[in-house]
Amino acid sequence: MRVLLLTYGSRGDVEPMAGLAAQLRELGAEVRVCAPPDEEFAELLAGVGVPLVPCGPSVRALVTGVTPPSAADAFRLAAELVAARFDTLASAAEGCDALVATGLMPAGARSVAEKLGIRYVYACYHPFELPSPHYPPSPRPGRPFPPDVTDNRVLWDLDAQRVNELYGAALNTHRASIGLPPVDNVRDHVFTDQPWLAADPTLGPWQELTDLDLVQTGAWILPDERPLPAELVAFLDAGTPPVYVGFGSMPMRASTNVAQVAIDAIRAQGRRAVVGRGWADLALIDDRDDCFVVGEVNQQALFGRVAAVVHHGGAGTTTTAARAGAPQVVVPQFVDQPYWAGRVAELGIGAAHDGPTPTFESLSAALGTALTPQTRARAGAVAGAIRTDGATVAAKLLLDSISRERPPVSA
Repeated sequence: MRVLLLTYGSRGDVEPMAGLAAQLRELGAEVRVCAPPDEEFAELLAGVGVPLVPCGPSVRALVTGVTPPSAADAFRLAAELVAARFDTLASAAEGCDALVATGLMPAGARSVAEKLGIRYVYACYHPFELPSPHYPPSPRPGRPFPPDVTDNRVLWDLDAQRVNELYGAALNTHRASIGLPPVDNVRDHVFTDQPWLAADPTLGPWQELTDLDLVQTGAWILPDERPLPAELVAFLDAGTPPVYVGFGSMPMRASTNVAQVAIDAIRAQGRRAVVGRGWADLALIDDRDDCFVVGEVNQQALFGRVAAVVHHGGAGTTTTAARAGAPQVVVPQFVDQPYWAGRVAELGIGAAHDGPTPTFESLSAALGTALTPQTRARAGAVAGAIRTDGATVAAKLLLDSISRERPPVSA
């Protein structure tokens, strides 16, 4: 069987697809992944023996540009991504049996699958992008919701209109070019009536949150067997467990002194620090020997050796820290990150920072909660409940569904 996987976003969108790809290959399927052309993603996929089919512009260039993307940029990007998907997927999906799409609104993927007559699955890493009466949608770039509207159902209707405005014209123009009828509701067309949720049931339960027939597979985790750098191991061995601080692909534009704030707050707790450079390009603030900076590193191994993890609240980082039993401080920036911050606090495995911009006082208070013996014990207890088989469950589910849909072979 042949499977094409599509995603667009940062590492948190690409790495789970690499995890799924690895499991599909383990089960005998041929896999390729359409993802942004960033070099780090190509290296990530090469590590599991899966070719990258570049699709769309560099995500890192978009995220870390001199100025944040504007509303006009969002409209240009939406049209560019739709065009790229029709062009790239049309050839990449030839001979495939299924197409799985995730990441930033993959408008166009289902249309290509429809034209080729192959199975299409939409997957998300958190339930809060799916319509529900229980919570409001996240605002679309440059398109805030009216402040006087509080009914969640009305807000989700407005969200569907926003998605149509961003993607509708481009999608339907390309659909017409391959002989397909127009789509009235782009968002719901992309999501389908039975989306998959690639999130851990303990961290991200969804029951009754949405009216859709959601299939929860568990998080798609890519096992990381890389050793930690020798210099980092020496630092870890030289003293008590440090606090890790890093914000992944978040540029942290509103927090120009976030490294200073974080290191000062960590030191005030009597702790050493490991600083993850990330896309915010964090660096050490002085030459004292109680701090160590890292680039791309095996977080699965590192988080098992730290006193706490301060991060942005991406689904992948939250899951990795929870699996390691590391107390967390989540400083959420946008979209699903406030949800993961809330779950960390509700589960008692860390603290949810109030707002996206930490100060010495606010981060010190959050660390005071995360570094208590009670939080450490609770984090250790929850770690045992985090599932590691989500990618295997999804891979088997996909391949079984393909087998069921294939016509029987005549004798």
